[in-house]
Amino acid sequence: MVDSAGQERSEGRAPSSDDTTVHYGDEFAAQLASLDSAVSGEEVDAIAALPSGSALLVVRRGPNVGARFLLDADVTTVGRHPEADIFLDDVTVSRRHAEFLRHGTAFEVKDLGSLNGTYFDGVRIDTALLSDGAEVQVGKFRLTFYASRLDLGHLAGS
Repeated sequence: MVDSAGQERSEGRAPSSDDTTVHYGDEFAAQLASLDSAVSGEEVDAIAALPSGSALLVVRRGPNVGARFLLDADVTTVGRHPEADIFLDDVTVSRRHAEFLRHGTAFEVKDLGSLNGTYFDGVRIDTALLSDGAEVQVGKFRLTFYASRLDLGHLAGS
């Protein structure tokens, strides 16, 4: 049911200030709406919940499609070594393949001399500053990088 102000509400129940605890502006809603159509509803929720200074990697291709990895440390290691922060178990991944480095609210990916290389949006790199929605390839794994929506909002406002 839609009330006279154009707001949706349940029949027989008046809107309450207790219904939501956080209000997002139009810009935030537009950022969520612009996410790739391959993003599931659960992933949209996870991306929306990211605190400032964090990001999310989602595996789009490779043995564990759909796996999500939170980037919330200054250095996050990726590789086939069991002690890597992001363990990717495949022979196309070096034991110490790459690192994700956090610089405030920005993230960078750095190849660690891996045999098969690290790719950013299809180009082999030594290091690259990540942008929202960018694809990072480590071995046969293709991961999409999603920045905190809060940080994107601050960048847009500056």
